[in-house]
Amino acid sequence: MYLDFLVSVPDVPGKIVRKRIKETVYIDYEYDRSYDAVRKFNIPKRATIGKQSSENASLMHPNQNYLRYFPETVRPQEKAGFERSSCLRIGSYLVIRKVIEDYRLQEMIGRIFGKDGGVLLDLAAYSIVCENNAGQYYPDYAFNHPLLTEGMRVYSDSKVSSFLSSITEDHTSSFLNGWNYKRNHRERVYISYDSTNKNCQAGDISIVEYGHPKDDKGLPVFNYAIAYGRTNCEPLFYEEYPGSIVDVSHLQFMLEKAKAYGYRNVGFILDRGCFSKGNIDYMDDCGYDFVIMFKGMASLVGGLITEHKGTFESSRECSIRSHKVYAKTVRARLYASDKKDRYFHLYYSSAKDSAEKEEVETRMDRMAKLIASHEMKRMTFPKAFQDYFDLVYDKKRDLFLFGKEKSDVVERALGLCGYFVIVTSERMSAKEALDLYKARDQSEKLFKGDKSYLGDKSAGIYSDESVSGKIFIEFVALIIRNRMYCQLKDGMEEYVAKPNYMTVPAAIKELEKVEMIRQMDGIYRLDHAVTTRQKNVLKAFGLDADHVREKAIDLGRTLASMKPNMTKKSDQDGTHEIHEND
Repeated sequence: MYLDFLVSVPDVPGKIVRKRIKETVYIDYEYDRSYDAVRKFNIPKRATIGKQSSENASLMHPNQNYLRYFPETVRPQEKAGFERSSCLRIGSYLVIRKVIEDYRLQEMIGRIFGKDGGVLLDLAAYSIVCENNAGQYYPDYAFNHPLLTEGMRVYSDSKVSSFLSSITEDHTSSFLNGWNYKRNHRERVYISYDSTNKNCQAGDISIVEYGHPKDDKGLPVFNYAIAYGRTNCEPLFYEEYPGSIVDVSHLQFMLEKAKAYGYRNVGFILDRGCFSKGNIDYMDDCGYDFVIMFKGMASLVGGLITEHKGTFESSRECSIRSHKVYAKTVRARLYASDKKDRYFHLYYSSAKDSAEKEEVETRMDRMAKLIASHEMKRMTFPKAFQDYFDLVYDKKRDLFLFGKEKSDVVERALGLCGYFVIVTSERMSAKEALDLYKARDQSEKLFKGDKSYLGDKSAGIYSDESVSGKIFIEFVALIIRNRMYCQLKDGMEEYVAKPNYMTVPAAIKELEKVEMIRQMDGIYRLDHAVTTRQKNVLKAFGLDADHVREKAIDLGRTLASMKPNMTKKSDQDGTHEIHEND
């Protein structure tokens, strides 16, 4: 992340190197050297510390590496020249603040981080509302939202960057110890695993290593695991570990961490990519329960679906309306040498049926088109093509002749569309199993559908401290968001016709329409009455229109008491300080 102020390029003879990539000039700093005894010369170790200003070659926009190697530089803490929007969106703020108060998070975090606790909670709120965690865009969120910082101060991205780097293991441990202290340690704790790809072309992040991601693009990854309670309403703790460590190798370490927090009854929610006979045997030997999901076309469960197909897809007794699926539970072995029966929960969704059939048909069309374009050419096709087509070759001339679709294979794939299976070692209903697995999805949705924990293909993070700090803030955001999800879900049960605005993203969209306008006397006031939809969303959190009016008045008074008119003044080194006009 490159910061939005300029500093002078450090005057360190022989240590600064400029490199141009397309139109941008990057500034590298040589922070060390290592001696190569074989080749008998020193190898420089460099880190990118900024990018050169397009207007002045002696100035640059710094990044977190610059703050790491040149910490003595004075830099702005508050946003320079900042003015609040004349329209503040307060609905999401009020709901998030209510959740924070219910959990007493502000007190807990305040004891650990002091006055910076408000910054942490604002960054968590920003992550939830904007579904973004790039620090350089936080001031844009602060421009039109109330804040939890003392005096609603608006901090610059430089402050965000230094704050992320200041979060230590002592901070996170203190929070996790306090958070888990009052939890019910006798309940079942299900630990969810997930991993993400992280482009690490810049920076020196020790936990990012080449591993075995599902969407392997040859990029290094790091892994994280999150432990939830029995109902998945509250994340309990998390763990980050190097990308080269496979999940099953880390299970015993996660178990030890759970025991350290006082939990004894542990199970695991695993993605189908984690399934293996060795993993299942390992968990059986240790006495762990598990939950695993498979698609209907998976070879392991395809036969079981075919065997029971037509026995539950339209039975009202098998309907789970909350998820719009039909389900049936049967007992079977996962594999021939399995030690005991497992609980296979078979599900059918008509919506998934249509979508998956179209996906299969589209895939077949693409394969057929590609096959036709390579007739009478030297060509070897991947296994996926061989699964669905009979490929005919002229072996003498080493030419591919033509391909013929395997109709029976394609028809079987189409027949399995719309089905999926969840396997559990513990006896439970199909609804309980689906609720358990669906709750796991909330962590993935918070960190984006592409599972990019730090944001898209590149995190813009340059140090281990910043990565750990960002993960911790996202965990706090996950605590708040999961509470919102559960309260909205419970609130939806009151309605016969399920409103489509009672999901977290849709509810936030509605709440963002609750606005305060700065009027001619400089005072912020509520712009209009709360709508019926907004009242329904607020009701799920125990709030009402009167609460909104009262809090709006309080916010108006707080904002009126703040000193406006902030100007910036450039120092000789190119940094900015904030000065208030008297």
